[in-house]
Amino acid sequence: MAEKTEFMGSKLVLDFNKDLEQYNLGPLWEAIPALMHKQPEPQAKAYLWKGEVIYKKLMEASTIFTPDRGGERRAIYFQNPGLTYRQPWGWASTTQTLYAAAQLILPGEKAPSHRHSQAALRFITHGEGAYTIVQGERIFMEEGDFLITPKNLWHGHGHIGDQPMIWMDVLDIPVIYSMGGTFFEPYPEKLEEPKVPDNFSSHRYEGGMVRPIADRYPMSAPLGSYKWNKTEDAIKGLSRYEPDQYDGYAVEYINPSTGETANKNIASWMQKLPKGYHSKAHRHTHATIYNVFKGSGYSVINGVRFDWSAGDYFVVPNWAWHEHVADEDSYLFSVSDLPIMEQFDLEQTQAYEQNKGHQTITGEFKPKLA
Repeated sequence: MAEKTEFMGSKLVLDFNKDLEQYNLGPLWEAIPALMHKQPEPQAKAYLWKGEVIYKKLMEASTIFTPDRGGERRAIYFQNPGLTYRQPWGWASTTQTLYAAAQLILPGEKAPSHRHSQAALRFITHGEGAYTIVQGERIFMEEGDFLITPKNLWHGHGHIGDQPMIWMDVLDIPVIYSMGGTFFEPYPEKLEEPKVPDNFSSHRYEGGMVRPIADRYPMSAPLGSYKWNKTEDAIKGLSRYEPDQYDGYAVEYINPSTGETANKNIASWMQKLPKGYHSKAHRHTHATIYNVFKGSGYSVINGVRFDWSAGDYFVVPNWAWHEHVADEDSYLFSVSDLPIMEQFDLEQTQAYEQNKGHQTITGEFKPKLA
């Protein structure tokens, strides 16, 4: 091995490697250690953003510009510190495949309609009275609601209420950007006008996952809004039994016409961690972004303790050991790139087998405060 390493570093080899560059060629023997890891080595890092900082910065942004002045959306994204502007996929990336942000709309404001080749979803964290309009359907949003906007559908936002409204945005921007598949188009008349009754798709699904017979054929968005009260009821049903050892009481938002994930490239879950619950640690190929909807507790990610409370966001990179502890009944909304990993047959999961499934805490994350 020493002889091989010495040869690879010899002047003859180094000069030849340099010579290849002028022809836009490259030596695989030099690149293979960086390209072919023995297991995932994500550049994204575990990180936590405090809810009070996000809220403060959104309110400061509201004094600088409106959706009609300076940009179509007043959104502040979660930039992963391990992914930098120097990396093609790193800008505006929360994980290596997903973008996440918090968006604010104030009473009376309108965010123009547009469409794009990225899929989008929203989880409502604060307020009421605002709506999103998707393909002519005005969907009014309430705290705890989950909404989807599949790719290439017209969508915009408006607010007829009297309180600020904030939600979490998630899109598959990094993966679409890296594949060179980005398309974007503004709506010609600014904000699309309604074409069907308000909350039309939710009314069609008042019976829960009993679907209208017209939806037995695959559709991209038969249900645009998943109401919090129905999600909570589903979790209450699960709570009669023992929680999952890794995820507590967790449910997944699905497309009722296909049974698959509500967004093709993004999995979305809501999970309840009951007071005193301590999950076992495991790791998996997909990366996950969490919003703490209610409650408080902490997560241990690769040995580091991340304390969280309502309003916080945190990210677990792919192939990172993680476990959760709830100090009180807690609800975590999460998104992941699990469908992408499954489509490429890359998903793997591994249980942490030492110390009865719990990591030794080696450090504590100190969040950046405003």
